[in-house]
Amino acid sequence: MADHRSKLVSHLLDSGMADTVAGAVDYRGRPASRAATGGWKSSVFVMAMEIAERFAYKGVAANLITYLTGPLGQPMARAAASIDAWKGVSQMLPLPLACVADAWLGRYRAIVLASVIFVLSMGTLSMSSTFPVSRAGHVVVFYVALYMVALGEGAHKPCAQAFAADQFDEKDGAECAARSSFFNWWYFGMCAGTAVTTMVSSYVQDNVGWGLGFGIPCIVIVVSLAAFLLGTRSYRFYTARAASPVARVAKAFLTLIKSWRSNRRTNPASGGKGDGDGDAGDLVEEVKSVFRLLPIWASCIIYAIIFSQTSTFFTKQAATLDRRIGRSFNVPPAALQTFISVSIVVFIPVYDRLFVPLARRYTGRPSGITMLQRVGAGLAISLVAVVLSALVETRRLRVAAGAGMADAPKARLPMSLWWMVPQYVLVGVADVFAMIGLQEFFYDQVPDAVRSLGLALFLSIFGVGHLLSSLLISVIDGATARRAGGSWFANNLNRAHLDYFYWLLAGLCAVELVAFFLFARVYTYKKKGSDADGNGDYRGVDDDGICV
Repeated sequence: MADHRSKLVSHLLDSGMADTVAGAVDYRGRPASRAATGGWKSSVFVMAMEIAERFAYKGVAANLITYLTGPLGQPMARAAASIDAWKGVSQMLPLPLACVADAWLGRYRAIVLASVIFVLSMGTLSMSSTFPVSRAGHVVVFYVALYMVALGEGAHKPCAQAFAADQFDEKDGAECAARSSFFNWWYFGMCAGTAVTTMVSSYVQDNVGWGLGFGIPCIVIVVSLAAFLLGTRSYRFYTARAASPVARVAKAFLTLIKSWRSNRRTNPASGGKGDGDGDAGDLVEEVKSVFRLLPIWASCIIYAIIFSQTSTFFTKQAATLDRRIGRSFNVPPAALQTFISVSIVVFIPVYDRLFVPLARRYTGRPSGITMLQRVGAGLAISLVAVVLSALVETRRLRVAAGAGMADAPKARLPMSLWWMVPQYVLVGVADVFAMIGLQEFFYDQVPDAVRSLGLALFLSIFGVGHLLSSLLISVIDGATARRAGGSWFANNLNRAHLDYFYWLLAGLCAVELVAFFLFARVYTYKKKGSDADGNGDYRGVDDDGICV
């Protein structure tokens, strides 16, 4: 009888352990139940928070060029450079803030804190736009609030996606397959929110008022934060047993320095115990795994520079076109960015449900094509998009000259807004390949303990891209303003030469594409699970190793 009872207790314990997720706990610190926590039911709460964050951030960024050149009275080149600098800071901040989140705060608390910062900053933007005290004071308060938005963006961005992806157990076959699909649907939801906010916010800002235009996203963040907190009981939390990313990286660098200075055969970098630290080799491998990503990181910068033009120069170009739909409705210039989001929302299901299964038939890979092949396809499409942008701008200048409107910058040209739509659509399709591919690549290819840092590294591509775009615009503006033909970025777009700038970006993008192809050819994917025997390395042109 005692033996039977002992076996029954043992069976119940084994069953309970089988229903839990290794390494994960629930909100009370108990082992996380697989049935009660995680999966799509938990990730949707985080997705809702991300959609609201996109609503808030894009509610500022999408039409910012109009605000800076309008109420704040800045020249176009300076306004574009200021926006790119702000965006660069917004997307560089995730690097240090992801380290803080991974080491001390935790991803959940970081998301809550970022949401509170968003509420404060958006509220300040709304108040400063509604009740400006003075011109100088208005500018100061506006930029302080604007960079508070950047701080909230930096804290939220890497943690939200990593926290949502954490809700899927990569050691479970079904959940691992769902996680691969999750990255597509995450971007789908994010872009659906972006499409709505770009249309609604830009219309309100242009036709009602900037105070309300900044205030609506603030309200959306408050509501979404409440929804995010309601999902707390269903979340999986992973307790960090290792040292913080900062401490681990610092320790690894010290280990490398020791190995370089040591003449012993067995050195710490090779995993030996010559320094008395058994995990030194693991630390160094973590650092090396991050460094291996840098060539891919560097060969995507021009793509980020091209992407940064969609909310600045594209918007200013659209403002000169005939934007009438019907007899009375005028499409806000910034609202054309909605076509990027709409094309993403339309193409992601096509990619996920049609392209991937079709590619899987020929390649045998769970994801259809490798992550780097996906990114490379996106870079190629972005090259086509910027070439098309140059051709459309050349036509716009010819229309302005032919209509005798070259010196009438505020006049509506006899050229429809639909001429610009294809370039927005191509940028959106490029994002489905490159943006999502990069997100998955930088999440998947870093050590598990520093995945927030991996996503922050992905975001830093766009941070550096925006900063370089700001620098490039400032340098070209200064160099060309002294020429007889005037600046490429003259306030009168009908006398400017944005087409030259786009051709320059196209040439740089072509060089970048060649470099990316060479780096992708030699890249070796991270070993996974059963591949730890050394036979699981994956080249960029072979299997990406997802869910195997």
